[in-house]
Amino acid sequence: MADLRTWVAGARPRTLPAAIVPVVVGSGVAFGYGKFSLWRAALALVVALALQVGVNYANDYSDGIRGTDAERVGPVRLVGSGLVPPRHVLAAAAGCFAVASAAGLVLAAISSWWLVLLGVAAVAAAWFYTGGSRPYGYRALGEVSVFVFFGLAAVAGTAYVQMRTLTWLPWAAAAAIGLLACALLVINNLRDIPTDSQTGKRTLAVVLGDRRTRTLYVGCILVPFCVALVLAAARPLSLLALAALPLALAPVREVRDGATGRSLIHALGQTGKLELAYGALLTLGLAIRF
Repeated sequence: MADLRTWVAGARPRTLPAAIVPVVVGSGVAFGYGKFSLWRAALALVVALALQVGVNYANDYSDGIRGTDAERVGPVRLVGSGLVPPRHVLAAAAGCFAVASAAGLVLAAISSWWLVLLGVAAVAAAWFYTGGSRPYGYRALGEVSVFVFFGLAAVAGTAYVQMRTLTWLPWAAAAAIGLLACALLVINNLRDIPTDSQTGKRTLAVVLGDRRTRTLYVGCILVPFCVALVLAAARPLSLLALAALPLALAPVREVRDGATGRSLIHALGQTGKLELAYGALLTLGLAIRF
């Protein structure tokens, strides 16, 4: 039996900012409109975290049984490394999706039942990223899914379950957060270009190639700061998000200077910290109106 530390490592903690930040930002929007609800925000966070960990375990399972994780550099792979039997990892993924579904049903019941459709789509997207006979993650669509579900849906959805309506603010904020979430996947796939190319896993990074993937990463990092300038038209304190810019310098420099392999694991961690800082500052700016 694998110990708790192994399971935690397999959950890939460095990717969790992609789940936490959208909920915090969406709640900041709701707070700015005087509609913040702590328990609804907490349920939204449960949904997001359960989906994130679930997709990580599902990805571990699907790639592991295909053999595409055998030579992977990066966070521990439970199945590919032989640390945990595949059926146990599959059960962990299913358990996470069940938790996300239960919390999502509660939110749908107290806000709008169309959220059930969004939840079904989110779970399907989590599984078919690398699962099934034709996983879309192998067809350069992973970043699109991350932008939609960990950007647009997560931020706007969190705001909606508290406000029961939407303005342009959560959508703009969602675009910024979605791009930062994409940056996490882009740098992860940049690191894995050599092994993914060998195993036939056609991620967007494999399709674009090394140089253009690095350019894409820089764009995903910098455009959110431009979005903060746009948001400042309605919430001037959104400019606080610009204070996170110094945290972008180190990972951008590493990527532009050609870091590869394990060096990109460090840049991945820095990208997660950047998203957390940007999200916290943007939340504060969106929550305070004058």
